[in-house]
Amino acid sequence: MGEGRGGSPSAGDPQKAGWREMTTSTLTTGDARRETAAADDGDLSPPARRLLQAAGDLFYEQGAVATTVRQITGACGLSPGALYNHFTSKEELLYMLVHAGHRRLEVDVVAAQSAVAGDPVAELSAIVSVYVRTHVRGRKGARVANREYPHLTGERLRDIVAIRRRLRDRVADVLEEGSARGVFCIAGDSDRPSTRIAASSILDLCVHCGEWLRPDGRLSLDELEHRFVTMCLRLVGCEVTYRSEARARRAPRPRRAPRQVTARPDPQGSRQTGIESVLPVGDSVVPSGA
Repeated sequence: MGEGRGGSPSAGDPQKAGWREMTTSTLTTGDARRETAAADDGDLSPPARRLLQAAGDLFYEQGAVATTVRQITGACGLSPGALYNHFTSKEELLYMLVHAGHRRLEVDVVAAQSAVAGDPVAELSAIVSVYVRTHVRGRKGARVANREYPHLTGERLRDIVAIRRRLRDRVADVLEEGSARGVFCIAGDSDRPSTRIAASSILDLCVHCGEWLRPDGRLSLDELEHRFVTMCLRLVGCEVTYRSEARARRAPRPRRAPRQVTARPDPQGSRQTGIESVLPVGDSVVPSGA
């Protein structure tokens, strides 16, 4: 869940008919605050919680636009009209899910950064760690929050975009401070546009780690966090090697001996060098298309 502008679906969207279910009410700033307070304070009734859970599952599987009110209520064993006893529209369901994810992330980021305040390297490392763990552990909610939030409209959309920009600007502030102290070297310059580009790149890198991580792979979450922090520090020209506390406590793992590259003749009579994979089979970090 990083910075982004967002926007409502275009008029020419072929799924516009399905989208109408999401925009049946007009929202004011006060309405948005009441909606989020209901979700955050645990004021939802049991049926409302079931509807919210079912909506989250369906939005994850097929997207908010393609999901109908009938599908959401049917998953809960309720009639379609029952949704409106608890929510004003399908968009309200989406907003509550998206806002809850973004708000929790912002709270965790602020807490982690505050714990190491005054050290730009430690602050950036803490923010990256929170992002990686949040998006790997909460893969389903993170995907709904990041993929579906542009389908919100009006005040709801503005609220989510504001959170995303605050998170981006928080990282940009850290990069500016680190540049001023000489510990970061930002590509382009240390001006605001350059630090925002770098901040957006770092957050995008972290946001998508949950998309391609293979749960049964070799890397643990702690090791993945370590690699991402190291990559992000290098992205801003910092050569400090980050080690998480859990990683520092473990005994170093012996390195594997390099594999021998065997030359084999090709059918034409010349020599061709065999190629070995850089990552062993079973590693966690594989592209989503692999």
